[in-house]
Amino acid sequence: MSVSLQHHFADRRPEIERAVLARVQSVCDPAEVEDARYAQGLRSAVLTAIDYSLAAIDLGEEKMPPVPAGLLAQARLAARSGVSLDTVLRRYFAGFALLSDYLMEEAQGGLAGHSSLQERMGALAAVLDGIIAAVSDEYSRALPGASGSTEQRRISLVCRLLSGEQLDAELAYDFDRHHLGVVACGPGAEEAIRDLMAQDKKRLLSVVPEPDACWAWLGSIEAMDPERLKARALKSLPSSVRLAVGEPTTGIEGWRLTHRQARAALPIAASEEERVVRYADVAILASIRGDELLARSLRQIYLEPLEEERDGGEVLRQTLRAYLAAQRNVSSAAVVLGVRRHTISDRLRAAEERIKRPLPSCLSELEVALQLESLG
Repeated sequence: MSVSLQHHFADRRPEIERAVLARVQSVCDPAEVEDARYAQGLRSAVLTAIDYSLAAIDLGEEKMPPVPAGLLAQARLAARSGVSLDTVLRRYFAGFALLSDYLMEEAQGGLAGHSSLQERMGALAAVLDGIIAAVSDEYSRALPGASGSTEQRRISLVCRLLSGEQLDAELAYDFDRHHLGVVACGPGAEEAIRDLMAQDKKRLLSVVPEPDACWAWLGSIEAMDPERLKARALKSLPSSVRLAVGEPTTGIEGWRLTHRQARAALPIAASEEERVVRYADVAILASIRGDELLARSLRQIYLEPLEEERDGGEVLRQTLRAYLAAQRNVSSAAVVLGVRRHTISDRLRAAEERIKRPLPSCLSELEVALQLESLG
């Protein structure tokens, strides 16, 4: 019985994932709208595509399973996030080209004979053709305005404006005013946003780009206070809705910027610890979270060494969190954890030894790494 490709590549799987993800992320679209959800989904889609491809190659062209729903969902998200279809397809071609290189390399090392390699390369080509066809179709159907309804045309206009187009279309909104952008997700998001914004009696522009999601802007002749909106939201929003607030801006470029800020902050609002966030409060964390290289590097440098402890680093991480939350006060951290002061000091020294650098020189980076871990 032949060994499955997934089993054969098990030892090299982390290497393959990193290489394919790096290759896919290197395919850039200068006009691409920054979207933390799309960036996060891209990584998941890459892993799904690798799993699907290896399994489908083992089954052969005649028994190839349907394209995974996760890849179709990412295609819809790309369409709604302003990522061009050309970029989406080029990323698939780049990833599959690298995967074929791995197949060739393993074949030379004894994975399969020449005929078996031909069969597998043919199956890989069929997998790519199937994915390209399904993803292209799903992308086209998901484009804002694809079905021609009034609401979808409004979404299309908003997306085109966000991508940089200059349109004279009537949206009943003054783009020359002050703006405050918000993004919400969860059941009842649109209704919750309208109820929240109605209290301000300012011009409101809102669209629903996908189910359980809402983009909105408040327009006013004077600058607005995001802290007031955040405080009201914490009191009035239902628990099912998560909300992110951008920063006050002016003009069409400001209208785009405050929306991008809110979208970047939304994944943090979607975490269990936060429900309503303001971009200014999480700007650095949101930016780092969207940077795959930086986020991975922070974990590698500051958290993975702690895992060499017998308990996997749980006690050291708990101590570091308490120490940072106590404004770097050893006595306060000891009270919180119910241990003696010298115990905290010993644990901090142990963390320094694991990380191999003095804590005072890297506490900011360590704090961000711990926050990213908490966000998952």
